[in-house]
Amino acid sequence: MRSIWNGAISFGLVSIPIKLVNATESHSISFRQIHLADGGRIRYRKVCELDGEEVPGAEIGKGYEEADGSVVPITDEDLAQLPLATAKTIEIMSFVPAEEIDPLQMDAAYYLAANGATAAKPYTLLREALKRSRKVAIAKYALRGRERLGMLRVVDDVIAMHGLLWPDEIRVPEGVAPDVEVTVRDAELDLADALMATLGEVEMASLHDDYRDAVEAMIAAKAGGAFEPAEAPGEPAGGQVIDLMAALEKSVRAAKASRGEAGGASVAGGAGGAEEAGTEAGAEVTPMRRGGAGRKTSAAPKAAGGKKSTAASAKKTATTAAAKSTSAASKKKTAAKSTAGKAGTTKSTSAASAKKAGAGAKKAATPRKRASA
Repeated sequence: MRSIWNGAISFGLVSIPIKLVNATESHSISFRQIHLADGGRIRYRKVCELDGEEVPGAEIGKGYEEADGSVVPITDEDLAQLPLATAKTIEIMSFVPAEEIDPLQMDAAYYLAANGATAAKPYTLLREALKRSRKVAIAKYALRGRERLGMLRVVDDVIAMHGLLWPDEIRVPEGVAPDVEVTVRDAELDLADALMATLGEVEMASLHDDYRDAVEAMIAAKAGGAFEPAEAPGEPAGGQVIDLMAALEKSVRAAKASRGEAGGASVAGGAGGAEEAGTEAGAEVTPMRRGGAGRKTSAAPKAAGGKKSTAASAKKTATTAAAKSTSAASKKKTAAKSTAGKAGTTKSTSAASAKKAGAGAKKAATPRKRASA
């Protein structure tokens, strides 16, 4: 990669020669301005306002315009003679935890490459010190005619530098937040949490610019003469009032469906709201039970005599199992005895019945003695 700046890192009394290399690149598609009538290019010409003549780049310099409109010429030599310690040096001022840096300050990113064999040892020293401390270095450097603020951190085995905006370049967000009071219910927050858990994480390396792909496909189609414009999407209606709970629930279901998960989220409407039950595998939305005023869920009736002893239940189960586990031989023997017993019982019953009948007949034949007068 081509370096855009050569200098050194000033780390106390240690000087590390480095080369500055762009860490990012733009893949945006650029268009030319053309004359619609004939397709001719429209170019911007640099013309002097005083004589109306086009001026070549070699004759163009810098100037500062005063409040009264007068211009003070500034040359590169003037800027080079300024007593700027960071003109060719990235001067480290302090080390701070990374979370103390406001992401709003982040600007362009660069890689710092060791410049020469002598830079390898101090470069590695600084890299390992940053790794072990788990901090970032705050530094000043000068680039493209101005002094800038930077943050040094380790990316893989390379020291990277992020340009930072100066604190006074960050605007205060006045009048940006909603100026009306809004109450967010816990049920709505639960559904929002469920949606966040369902969407999960994403591999940053898998993300790409779909719009750029569509523009490239359109250009290729138009160049081949087979382009058919699609219907333009309708403009969303402004100020539309939506059911936030229903929209959140629908979003959770759609996210689950896109991830191929079975089931979906459900939410009880009205004032009941919804509660979210989350797990590591994914979030579930469980509806709350609703009931009328004064209604209570009836409990299952208790058995008479209170709760049964667990030991008694176990004993009963063991007895039943033992009774059922009788062997086939025992069953056969028992059946034989039962048959003989039944025959004897029948015979004995018949004899007893006959004897009883005879006794009854004899008793009936004997006349009763009358009582004397």
